Amino acid sequence: MIFGSFFKALGQIGDRRFRRVLLLGVLLTLALLVAAYAGFLTFLQWSLGEEAQLPVIGKVRWLDDLLGWGSLFLMLAFSVFLMIPVASAITSMFLEEVAQAVEDRHYPHLPPVPRIPFGEALRDTVNFLGILIGANIVALMIYPFATGFAPFLFFALNGFLLGMEYFQLAAMRRIGRANAKAMRRQHLGTIWLAGILMALPLSIPVMNLVIPIIGAATFTHLFHAIHSRTAPSA
Repeated sequence: MIFGSFFKALGQIGDRRFRRVLLLGVLLTLALLVAAYAGFLTFLQWSLGEEAQLPVIGKVRWLDDLLGWGSLFLMLAFSVFLMIPVASAITSMFLEEVAQAVEDRHYPHLPPVPRIPFGEALRDTVNFLGILIGANIVALMIYPFATGFAPFLFFALNGFLLGMEYFQLAAMRRIGRANAKAMRRQHLGTIWLAGILMALPLSIPVMNLVIPIIGAATFTHLFHAIHSRTAPSA
């Protein structure tokens, strides 16, 4: 079910309408990534001083690296961590457009969905983003004690959080917030695994730029696949 949803999402890249959203998503993802990177380096400079020695990367002078050509490679390294909150923000901004493009092509029999009020959408965005950032800050304190298990904890945590957000936003368009939560709890294992499979490529520089939009399309398909199986017995 998960891989079928993913390949359906990939198969729509040739769709002009979907491609436009994908391009906008990539550009905004890149812009948010640069902004997050700049903010992150500014925070590190404030907390650690003018320069520091980082594992693998080596000596880093924050403002010089932010403004110099070496910034590109440093940003790619940091994108492994920064893309998780960026993906969360992008999902909330573009899921409606992505989901509608997916449904128009693959589920044309469905009735139109009412627009979610801007205030509610903004509240959901802030809530999901806040939970994701807060959970990852707490996890950063645990990783040093987890040694070899830290990467597994990272992907398990962010897979759970991203899967929860993507599925909730995709589902509540059609069945409302309460029913979406109930369906999410009932199919937690599938949604969690789908979230992990989305979090993995988010850690790969360059590829991670397209994952937020592809992920939104994938979870739209996943919702419809689950809903089509459970609706007859409801």
